[in-house]
Amino acid sequence: MKSVEVYILSGFLGAGKTTLLKNILKQEQENGRKIAVVMNELGKISIDSDAVSDDIPLKELLNGCVCCTMQGQLEAQLQGMLSQYELDAIYIETTGAAHPIEVLDACLSPVFADKLAIGAIVTLVDGPRYHDRTGLSIQLQKLLQEQIHHADVVLLNKIDALSDSEQASLVMDIQNIAPASKVLLTQFASVRLSDFQQVSRMKRREHEETHVEHHLHLKTYVHTFTGPIDFDSFENFLRTMPDTIYRVKGYVAFTRSAETYLFQYSYGMPLYMKEPVKMKKTLVFIGENLDHHWLKQELDRLQQ
Repeated sequence: MKSVEVYILSGFLGAGKTTLLKNILKQEQENGRKIAVVMNELGKISIDSDAVSDDIPLKELLNGCVCCTMQGQLEAQLQGMLSQYELDAIYIETTGAAHPIEVLDACLSPVFADKLAIGAIVTLVDGPRYHDRTGLSIQLQKLLQEQIHHADVVLLNKIDALSDSEQASLVMDIQNIAPASKVLLTQFASVRLSDFQQVSRMKRREHEETHVEHHLHLKTYVHTFTGPIDFDSFENFLRTMPDTIYRVKGYVAFTRSAETYLFQYSYGMPLYMKEPVKMKKTLVFIGENLDHHWLKQELDRLQQ
């Protein structure tokens, strides 16, 4: 069974994410691909849902941000889409307040993580607003930087409102924040699918080629245990993990107990909660420059 590609469209309010989505969906339909969309709005009413034609499955998450209050709802919607439709890709348009890591985390439930292939995080930057960013609050400036830092592709949009020297200055600033990201200059969020889809395709060929130009900035690794593991050894493993692993979540069982535990790890803090239902013992890792070989080797060792 092939994995369904997932693309996360990130960027602050007014940057042009809905225009970008409409452009992408038009190209996807012309290519005959089966696409679904998840739109997240902070308000109680969806403003942009008419941007998605009736023949494309659409789920809306309203009155909250998918990166904090609505993670469970997103997981349920994705699970429903995967079981209800045969899809090639799912596009998630986030709220302007969303943090890319939190959104990616919400996409990767251990229940269906092996059915999804994270394509790319595409961050849209409002050129004129970013140029005048010093007038924004420190908190908002930090969010914009985080949205750029974790992007695989950054679209500097509305460049028609910027001079050539302003464009060059902003590109240099973006490349300093995200040196591994691909930066494109756009008007009306006009972009070709190949501009960001080839990033994920290159990533999937990584094990075959040593000269890959573009890598997904945030990577994921899914590991399934065949049985219970030793608790103390697992805790030691967590202490040796590199700090570029931002999130771990899933289900584990330990040799000292008959229980299954829901496990979550973020910001260096592990959390264990007893799970009343027997679940597949799968962990999902999210981080930068994940060493899949090292992770598999260390996790397999816990099983011995």
